[in-house]
Amino acid sequence: MSTPHVVVVMGVSGTGKTTVGPLLAAALGVPYAEGDDFHPPANIAKMSAGTPLDDMDRWPWLDAIGSWAHERAGLGGVVSSSALKRAYRDRLRAAAPGAVFLHLTGDRALIGRRLAERKGHFMPVALLDSQFAALENLEADEAGVAVDVSGTPQEITTRAVAALRRLDEN
Repeated sequence: MSTPHVVVVMGVSGTGKTTVGPLLAAALGVPYAEGDDFHPPANIAKMSAGTPLDDMDRWPWLDAIGSWAHERAGLGGVVSSSALKRAYRDRLRAAAPGAVFLHLTGDRALIGRRLAERKGHFMPVALLDSQFAALENLEADEAGVAVDVSGTPQEITTRAVAALRRLDEN
């Protein structure tokens, strides 16, 4: 990419944000920040108990991610965030106007299998349906690309880098 962007790797839980994010950051030569690390303990406790977050829970989390992205403006970086709704992405863009979104996409069955196989994460499979219900895909006026999550993490990362480069060329 010709200019160092802050890339927000988004999607429902289980799409591979935490796996692809660091690989993408390494490919782009920029730092990676794990979005889950920005959650306050109350959010993690709520999700661990199987309770979906509401918007009041998400605003401070999104603001913390937005602050990190703002600090990386012009320097580049990759951060993960579900960013499921347009309002959440708008809030991130308000803090970091140059941010671009990489939406990791896949069908419910594939993502459900991956989530069920995941160990040591606070997000239970039971919340996946609520994430799909809340998901609002990127709109035409949003800077970003969608990449399918089938294949290996390296294959997904290669497709993501290529899609982001094409975005940068336009």
